[in-house]
Amino acid sequence: MTDQPAQPAPAAPDAASGTPAKAPGRLRRLWRWFWSPSGTLSLGALLVVGFLGGIAFWGAFHTAIEATNTEAFCISCHEMEANVFREYRQTVHYTNRTGVRAVCTDCHVPKDWTHKMIRKVQASNDLLQHILGTIDTPEKFNARRLHLATNVWRAMKTTDSRECRNCHDFIHMDWSVQEKRSAENHQQAVKNANTCIDCHRGIAHRLPPGAQEAADKLWRELSNGANGKGAPAAAAPSGGSVAAR
Repeated sequence: MTDQPAQPAPAAPDAASGTPAKAPGRLRRLWRWFWSPSGTLSLGALLVVGFLGGIAFWGAFHTAIEATNTEAFCISCHEMEANVFREYRQTVHYTNRTGVRAVCTDCHVPKDWTHKMIRKVQASNDLLQHILGTIDTPEKFNARRLHLATNVWRAMKTTDSRECRNCHDFIHMDWSVQEKRSAENHQQAVKNANTCIDCHRGIAHRLPPGAQEAADKLWRELSNGANGKGAPAAAAPSGGSVAAR
């Protein structure tokens, strides 16, 4: 007898209608295959492959995240390079007597993993605005400068200037080697529980017109939110554009 090729079994009839059920599609078969137990690989082999694959994935993910934390990446968008980066190059954070620099991500991206990932998700809006061309000319950028600055001040105020304190900390300041005015203001800030951004606005980027008024409004808003409706609201100290030396 001549061997005949095996024919696929007919689909089982649908219980409700009595008609043959439709064979599963390619994607559904692939999904079932993916989640079906392996008949050829041992559990140990699967664990090793999964472990090595996890390391490779994590390494690639970490490399990609760190690549977005470089100064070169930040200024790859022309609106950053042509505006705020050129201003930053004229400040003490870019060049100074010690050669210690703070790049974009030192001030704008948290160090700890959780807050860093939150900031990366938020930064997706920056990418959207870049695509839309929201600030792609100096005129457009300057028109929104106060709005952009206020968003950064809000973030720094609500985190107690977390990124500033990666390098600067009241606890480790030696008042005796600071200029008299700086030492007095810093000690007063400690007594009043002030944070860096209360006074040090505009040290890396030019302050927009109306900055003090916008800061006052923001500080009152945040103060009311923290103390309860109707509580006395504090204005921002008039110390913007105080440069660290």
